Amino acid sequence: MSTDSVPAAQEPDRAALSGPPPSLGALFTAFARMSLAGFGGVLVFARRAIVEQHRWMTADEFNETFALCHFLPGPNIVNLSMVFGARLRGIAGGVAAFAGLLLPPTLVMIVLAIAYARFGDLEVLRRILAGISCAAVGLLIAVVFRMMTPLLKRMEAVALILMLGVFLAIGVVRLPLQAVLLVAIPVSIGATSLLRRKVAA
Repeated sequence: MSTDSVPAAQEPDRAALSGPPPSLGALFTAFARMSLAGFGGVLVFARRAIVEQHRWMTADEFNETFALCHFLPGPNIVNLSMVFGARLRGIAGGVAAFAGLLLPPTLVMIVLAIAYARFGDLEVLRRILAGISCAAVGLLIAVVFRMMTPLLKRMEAVALILMLGVFLAIGVVRLPLQAVLLVAIPVSIGATSLLRRKVAA
């Protein structure tokens, strides 16, 4: 984890973001570091790097971009790398972020797959993998709470109700994800548009 990340209380707003967009090399390096640090998932480290360390996005912008990527086919974090890179540096930026995200761990996994094929039956290795899985779950829970913070600060009733409804529908009632999204997306868009019109009026 980076030692120079910004505390949660100092997460940037739009006015605090400044400076030119990162170079292609900076995008590649940032996403490479995320992927190599991201044991159990890169989302935790991606949010920390993008929002807190480099201040390339606000917390709200990250949530909105991740929400868009969540509804696209394919792995969410891969979608995020392409959308984020393209947003800052066009198609070349998307390719640079995508390559940084996938190339280093792919090389590492090739080496580990060879090692696992040879030593995978060792009990000590199984215990290590079990410990890593517990840490991964903890990291995921932590980033979920961090991403919820902007919603909780604004205390928008509609957003909180929709969030709770989707959680109950998928996590508790076990409804199919596709069916829940087909209902939740238009309801969310409609409710947000209606609220913004009221505020503008």
